[in-house]
Amino acid sequence: MAILSKKDLLYLLNGKSREIISLMSETSLLKVSDIITYSKNVFLPLTDICRNNCGYCTFRKDPESDQAKILMTPDEIMGIVEKANAFNCKEALFTFGEKPEETDSVMSSLEDLGFTGMLEYLYFICDETLKNSGLLPHSNPGILKKNELKMLREVNASMGLMLETSSPRIMETIAHKNSPGKDPKLRIETIENAGKLKIPFTTGLLIGIGETVTERAESLMELRRIQDKYGHIQEIIIQNFKPKKGIPMEGFKEPSLAEMIKMVSVTKLMFPEVSVQVPPNLNKHHSQIFLMAGADDWGGVSPLTPDFVNPEAPWPEIEYLKLITEELGFKLHERLPVYPKYINEEFLDNDILKRVNEMKSLPI
Repeated sequence: MAILSKKDLLYLLNGKSREIISLMSETSLLKVSDIITYSKNVFLPLTDICRNNCGYCTFRKDPESDQAKILMTPDEIMGIVEKANAFNCKEALFTFGEKPEETDSVMSSLEDLGFTGMLEYLYFICDETLKNSGLLPHSNPGILKKNELKMLREVNASMGLMLETSSPRIMETIAHKNSPGKDPKLRIETIENAGKLKIPFTTGLLIGIGETVTERAESLMELRRIQDKYGHIQEIIIQNFKPKKGIPMEGFKEPSLAEMIKMVSVTKLMFPEVSVQVPPNLNKHHSQIFLMAGADDWGGVSPLTPDFVNPEAPWPEIEYLKLITEELGFKLHERLPVYPKYINEEFLDNDILKRVNEMKSLPI
């Protein structure tokens, strides 16, 4: 697919008033549908113990902390899944800190339950969810080896990993200097291996963690390279950094509205075949303008659980999303965690495909 050159990207990402308006207008012409999608999900953080210590994170907890969740038990998890089933949720979002079993307390808890590692436990939980509910697992377990991805493919409708940035320079900054798992080479390798295995995949960029405009352009070009080779990226999240009290980056500024508009529009120009999402709970007063800039998905929205990564930012009510979507002339449709073009034998395990094909109630 022909893509914008780096020179083109930099021109657009550095655009001012009239250029931004022109960019949004050009992007709007790409819309072939008036449908904006979302996934009704339940957010299940299996543990908040993590080997990374990012400068912007409030999810990670120290194992010694009274607030730490060392490991959710199967009974806890399936109790919440049962409630989510009653809410007619379709996606079970499983996430946890990266390689938590490197922490003794997590490993001990896993062994007490009869498991040899976190991924074995995740597989079990995903399988139990498939057997005992109408939900489809979508896992975000951090960087993985190819054989680990292959194993989890059997029990997931889709998976995800934020690239955040392709710039190795950020590893030397406050954002990622204490986070070995945020090495772009490792994250790119995971995303590429998911492509080799034909796993429907969600990724994205984190805007405002110290990256330059040039590095933003290079990150988009890297994702485009991967997508051209494997075609498995179904969704790209453009997420804005939010300063929070107590984090090392508390004094950092969040990206401006103009910066975010340009990133959303340019991403859609670069990826017309991929859904582009901006988290609505992090942009309460600006969500509509991102739809006008090219975003076409609200992402996962839970009627049951909070956004544990951003607990200070509650999910919008689905009725509110419907209201602000329709106000712009669009239609709000619920979707599954796997997008329609990937519902086939090439991209889904046979058992997952059978389950997805049985879920006929959604409009797309």
